[in-house]
Amino acid sequence: MSDKATVSQAVTTDVAPEKAIEVISERLEDSIDVVGNSLEWVANNQSLLIEYAMNIAAAILTLFIGLFVARLISGGFHKVLTKRKLDSTIVDFVASMARYVIVAFVVIAALSRIGVQTTSFIALIGAAGLAIGLALQGSLSNFASGVLIIVLRPFKAGEYIEAAGIAGSVESVQIFATTLTTIDNKFVVVPNSAILGGNIINYSRKATRRIDLTIGVSYSADLAKTKAVLEQVVKANSSVLTDPAPQIAVAELGDSSVNLVVRPWVKSEQYWDIRFELMEAIKNGLDEEGIEIPFPQMDVHMDK
Repeated sequence: MSDKATVSQAVTTDVAPEKAIEVISERLEDSIDVVGNSLEWVANNQSLLIEYAMNIAAAILTLFIGLFVARLISGGFHKVLTKRKLDSTIVDFVASMARYVIVAFVVIAALSRIGVQTTSFIALIGAAGLAIGLALQGSLSNFASGVLIIVLRPFKAGEYIEAAGIAGSVESVQIFATTLTTIDNKFVVVPNSAILGGNIINYSRKATRRIDLTIGVSYSADLAKTKAVLEQVVKANSSVLTDPAPQIAVAELGDSSVNLVVRPWVKSEQYWDIRFELMEAIKNGLDEEGIEIPFPQMDVHMDK
């Protein structure tokens, strides 16, 4: 029962006024004793309280300064490596790693300021890290794959690649994932382990690429004339490289057409533009010379 309830009971019941005053006095004395003991403890441990307060303030200050320094050093790494004209994938990866390592040391230093035993704490972190590592094997695999991508460099920022079933231009390689931008401007995040675990096709690494076109013409067409038309169309395009020379040849005798291959070489960045231009020019060139391009037809015979 609380003091207020006791006092109320003493006043409202038939207890004599002297008894009520005595109860109230006892309660007040108890409260005064508690406050006095608290003040006495504070007075006796004033230096300890000041020390703890200073340690907490120092830990908070260490944390804020450490986070600021981590961001500053990470930005410094980014600027220095960028000035050295290193690949942006390496720059982003190194800058991120530097920041995370510094933040980890700062947190340990801040905990040591408030009396936490860092040795046992580090051992605890190691044990927890082992447990977390077993639970997050996929994330650790992504991290290891990111390191291997940076070391092996199968691609770099700005190159157009196909990996893990996704084709796009590389934006950056992060600790756990690689970001790509597809040709239709979609932003895609692909886990590093998925990229390194499969085939990587880099369309931009080589300076030149070969365009492979298959053109079908009628069996009644003059093959020599057809090849001359195709050669003329290819040579008319100034973006087609002369070395290596374009290849034009009969590839196969199909069910309804004679299929020829047209294989010119172009600069990698011009691949799609030149491919589209050649397809249109070949169609127009064959039409002008009266060379038929066959297409599937169906004959229907009706019996009366």
